[in-house]
Amino acid sequence: MATTQLERPGDRGLSARARRALKAVPLAWKRFWRLVSLYMPKRLYARSLIIVIAPMILLQSVLAFVFMERHWQTVTQRLSQATVRDIAAIVDLVETYPNDADYANIIRIAQDRMQLKIDLLPPDPLPAPGPKPFFSILDEILSSEITHQINRPFWIDTVGNSNIIEVRVQLEGKVLRAFVRRSQAYASNTHIFLIWMVGTSLVLLMIAIPFLRNQIRPILTLAEAAESFGKGRPMPLDFRPRGAEEVRRAGFAFIQMRERIERQLEQRTAMLSGVSHDLRTILTRFKLQLALTGTKADTEALGQDIDDMQSMLEGYLAFARGEATEDAGRFNLEAYFDKLGEEATLRKRKLSTALAGDPNVHVRPHAFARLLSNVVGNAFRYAKTVEINANHGRGSLLVTIDDDGPGIPPEKREHVFKPFVRLDEARNLDASGTGLGLAIARDIARSHGGDIMLDKSPLGGLRAVIKVPA
Repeated sequence: MATTQLERPGDRGLSARARRALKAVPLAWKRFWRLVSLYMPKRLYARSLIIVIAPMILLQSVLAFVFMERHWQTVTQRLSQATVRDIAAIVDLVETYPNDADYANIIRIAQDRMQLKIDLLPPDPLPAPGPKPFFSILDEILSSEITHQINRPFWIDTVGNSNIIEVRVQLEGKVLRAFVRRSQAYASNTHIFLIWMVGTSLVLLMIAIPFLRNQIRPILTLAEAAESFGKGRPMPLDFRPRGAEEVRRAGFAFIQMRERIERQLEQRTAMLSGVSHDLRTILTRFKLQLALTGTKADTEALGQDIDDMQSMLEGYLAFARGEATEDAGRFNLEAYFDKLGEEATLRKRKLSTALAGDPNVHVRPHAFARLLSNVVGNAFRYAKTVEINANHGRGSLLVTIDDDGPGIPPEKREHVFKPFVRLDEARNLDASGTGLGLAIARDIARSHGGDIMLDKSPLGGLRAVIKVPA
């Protein structure tokens, strides 16, 4: 017959507490490392220095502790025992031969054989205990040994003279005063160990810091080259793979990747140029045939269709080309805002602009002008009031465009950046109606290393936020 062991309520409660404690351990560990990462330096050079310095400090701390423990506790204690043993022998001699008037022989033996300078003083009270030194290991060990070996009232001074220790012992009818060299009772060569330890650490750091800097410099150069390529800027002329083997491999891989991308861009541009030329030729032939045949009323609608086809073709080619082959240069925001003011006057729109910081930004001028033209053009088309605020500082340009138009629902704001997407209340239509205006704008912004975000405007319409490094 099978038997079962009943689980007691206390065991069940303990098991539940243990399970909760085990679940809390990973959370506490993650919280600890999150706190550590918050205060850790973010740069690779600083972290590498910590990786070098932290083990060195830990190792030296352990060595110093072990050395001090063995050196001071063991060596100092043995030296103090020998010194107190000599003083105890002098005490025994003084008490064994009390009839010696001036104790000259005892003083001579102590000085010649024990290297102690002793005096016998009148039976005056011992001095009051003085303040203990901050580092009182000698004071503690010497006091402990005198109490253990002599067991008489005593007074010691370990701070009065840095090289001499004074010891007074109360005897019957007299006071024995002994002067002992500090080196006899204390291991005084500790500073040599500390000097060697700190000195070698500084030498190692002087070697490690330049070495780390030389190893990290190629990584920083590779990061700058990748960042420049991501912004559409030319790669630094002095860039070449250097450093450790892994860094060199990453550098060569980046160069090969960049060359492949540039070849693909060149092939795409050449192909688009050929396609554009062929299609323009066909459209021109259509226009010529329409001009030579039929009445004006018959050909007017077909001519409008051909113009729309040509405009759409230009839009497709502009989106596919992305103007990525343009070199970076200076773009003046004030001059461009003046042009927008003239356009707003022609369109009978109310425009206000504000600029903070340097008006000159380092971007691809034609591409960036097209970016702003697409976004501001949409605002002019569907709003009466437009406000533009630009802030250029700390290596970035932030342009905010607000309008009082119909806006875009929040769930569709990201969708309108897709190519050929057209909403019912078409906020993203360009002049040709292809649905590529915002797609081209975001493509240009991202090719600069930035982006465009849409939000609700304080004016009631749409807010477009353009942020690019500049």
